[in-house]
Amino acid sequence: MKKIFLIFFVWVFINIPLLPQNWTMSETLSIEDDPALYIGFSLEELIGEFGIPRSVYPVRGLVEWDDDVVFVYDEGDFYIIKDRVWQLGLSSAYLIQVGDSRPTVLLRFGQAINYGEEFVIYSLGGYSWPIALRFNFDSAGRVTAIFVYRSDI
Repeated sequence: MKKIFLIFFVWVFINIPLLPQNWTMSETLSIEDDPALYIGFSLEELIGEFGIPRSVYPVRGLVEWDDDVVFVYDEGDFYIIKDRVWQLGLSSAYLIQVGDSRPTVLLRFGQAINYGEEFVIYSLGGYSWPIALRFNFDSAGRVTAIFVYRSDI
């Protein structure tokens, strides 16, 4: 039995360098699996992963230095600050989609770290930086927007 494990590990060690040099994250993981993994992508990585955006638009921040450029893809809106993705606007994430009810979100995620009539915010652990997940709601309590973002920016 030990011989089989040894042979397997030797095979893996020998074949790792044979992985294609143009390997991308999408070959093993999609944005639906874990959108937070795309936070921190450089412009080069973003365009390498998704190609040229369908459109680009600016978002004015509260202060002049807080402006963003947003790259629009079918997968979602990627908010860029300087040269990195810091926020994603999505139509679905973590088994919740736009149109789902507030009770569905609360049942899935439990107690929020911050909440109001029109939103709930959750903290997502296990990443290189603090990540938050925000759901916005309309007056009927339905999800209208989903954002995954670096909460330290």
